[in-house]
Amino acid sequence: MGHTITEKILARASGRDSVRAGDDVMARPDFVVAYDFPGYTDVIFRQMKEEFGIDRVPDPDRFGLFIDHMVPAATPAEEELHIGTRRWCAENGVRLFERRGIGHQVAAEVGYAVPGAFLVHFDGHISQLGTFGTLAMGIRRNLLEAFVRDKVAIRVPGTVRLDVTGRLRSGVMERDLFHHIVRALGPASCKFQVLEIGGPALEGLEVEGIQTITGLAMFTGAVTAIVNPAPRTLDYALPRALKRIEPVRSDEDAAYTARHTLDLDDLEPVVVVPPSPANTRPLRDYLGTEIHAGYLGSCASGRLTDLRAAAKVLKGRQVKPGFALHVVPTSQAIMAAAAAEGLIETLVEAGAFVSSPSCDYCYGRIATMTAGQRAVSTGTLNVKGRMGSPDSEIFLCNAAAVAAAAVEGRIADPRDYL
Repeated sequence: MGHTITEKILARASGRDSVRAGDDVMARPDFVVAYDFPGYTDVIFRQMKEEFGIDRVPDPDRFGLFIDHMVPAATPAEEELHIGTRRWCAENGVRLFERRGIGHQVAAEVGYAVPGAFLVHFDGHISQLGTFGTLAMGIRRNLLEAFVRDKVAIRVPGTVRLDVTGRLRSGVMERDLFHHIVRALGPASCKFQVLEIGGPALEGLEVEGIQTITGLAMFTGAVTAIVNPAPRTLDYALPRALKRIEPVRSDEDAAYTARHTLDLDDLEPVVVVPPSPANTRPLRDYLGTEIHAGYLGSCASGRLTDLRAAAKVLKGRQVKPGFALHVVPTSQAIMAAAAAEGLIETLVEAGAFVSSPSCDYCYGRIATMTAGQRAVSTGTLNVKGRMGSPDSEIFLCNAAAVAAAAVEGRIADPRDYL
């Protein structure tokens, strides 16, 4: 019986010839990354010194820190947090990436998306590096272990395999596919498993769109998601890679916990209805719902393909008066590329408010809503209070649908504009 890509990566990381799902191992992460946030990194820094007597991490090249929340700082306390992170990174010789964009995306741009690598973070959305064959896991409760020990204790997860067939139609994006996965398989279908995505339709999907799918994998219950390396992802990842590791792939006869197939041919735009990321519905069932704000951004959906889709809808049109459309590219590199393509100009001329990359819109620190307001969003969550008042509502949808709603001031079908 063969092995999955996850089993192969964890076997190498734990110094074993092979491992199987269910094995308890001590695995050495190739990379340990995090973003500074109150109650997380600041606490880890303090615990390292006070509880473990560690003044410096022994292998600083394995570590990377990102300042992407509370950017720019709005209070002295927020800036003090950033100062502490800058100081710790300088003292430890650890790479720091500040004002480069949302860390999960920047991590891929600067070389942490190494095919075959094992990477840990406390935030589960780091799973999007799985697009490039990286086993990237959020270990929120025991990330401290990765800062104070060479290895982390982990139980090798099983793998749920999903094969996609067919082709996405105009106005339907990879974001819709992910929400359809939740709808078809269920929000606990991959609980404590790895979601491995493949199939003949994969080559027809945008790499950035696959990042959306893998980055949202936690909403299937998965511990992460991964895709077997392909030429186009290797072409992106290998020249940037901070470490050289031989890429691996799942064997044809690998053992999976479950296998599913989804066809894309008849997929239509999807909307996720508040207050749960599991409430997936056909967009057409909510056409005409009054909307007051739109957010196009986040670690999940603020990349060039998203900005292009929105610009195509908004070209020659205007955002409805009174509607607040916020566009936040996922990284500075993406923002620069969008400007070079003329996408930023199109969005601004239509009435969008375009901001530099930051996580702050996604979790409601900026552009908060008041009671009774509704937003369409490409953010990660639609739970109560995520973007302001607990009495406001968030409808998750694809970037083109956000732009269409901005034109009409209500949920609209983006296919009418494409």
